[in-house]
Amino acid sequence: MEQNTSLQQQLLEAGVHFGHLRKKWNPKMLPYIFAEKKGIHIIDLNKTTEALQEAAAALKQIAKTGKKVMFVGTKKQAKEIVTECAKKVNMPFVTERWLGGMLTNFNTVRKSVKKMQSIDKMLNDGSFDNITKKERLTLARDKDKMEKVLGGISQLGRVPAALFIIDIGHEHIALAEAKRLGITTFGMVDTNCDPNKVDFAIPSNDDATKSIAIIANYITAAIAEGLAERMAAKDEEVEEVSTDDNEKKAARLLAEAEAEAARARGNKVRGGNQPKRRVPNSPRRSTGAR
Repeated sequence: MEQNTSLQQQLLEAGVHFGHLRKKWNPKMLPYIFAEKKGIHIIDLNKTTEALQEAAAALKQIAKTGKKVMFVGTKKQAKEIVTECAKKVNMPFVTERWLGGMLTNFNTVRKSVKKMQSIDKMLNDGSFDNITKKERLTLARDKDKMEKVLGGISQLGRVPAALFIIDIGHEHIALAEAKRLGITTFGMVDTNCDPNKVDFAIPSNDDATKSIAIIANYITAAIAEGLAERMAAKDEEVEEVSTDDNEKKAARLLAEAEAEAARARGNKVRGGNQPKRRVPNSPRRSTGAR
């Protein structure tokens, strides 16, 4: 209970409870609204705390299974925070423009990523030494443009298992693509959005930097915990396997030693029971007449 209280206190201080103006509200957010003050809706922080803890627990489990969680936040206030949080836990992120088809047309996007990586490699290993300075500059610019948009997903080999979205209204294309592919969605939902559009809605102020930071950091900590547990389980597994291997090796050596001893005993027995070879009688010398 104390943990909840301290978390609520932190959320309050970060201004997570400030919603939008009443005239901009979405009626589906009614269960999460605590009150209205000076024409602004106030979000119920009890509901925020519950939703945040539920989302964090689910994301921890996803990270524990080794699957990827993509962070999405292209809003000016969210860019830096999202980049920092995603890098902490080595997860993919999108903080520039969301390319249409980034998930639904993933194979094509992967080709662009590979092209970007090959240009980067060639620029660094001297493959482009023979081309003109202008051509090299053009290629470098192309690579930088692609890096800006695709840099956050360069290590993503397949479609992520979940999306964590800052402002589901602003990132509606990403949300629609995730829904189409059946990807689990988590999102910060302000009073002007529909919470039913995401699987795990976290009612919160998605415009203030402090509010975004506290929610994103809480989620990141949960993912980090899941990854740490996965690593610990792997180490334990390796230890068990090596113990099993040692036991199997010892058993094999013992079996081989026993087999060798049995063979030696068998040879000894066979050697002892063998009949002595009879030496044929040498023919008598003829002594001539008696």
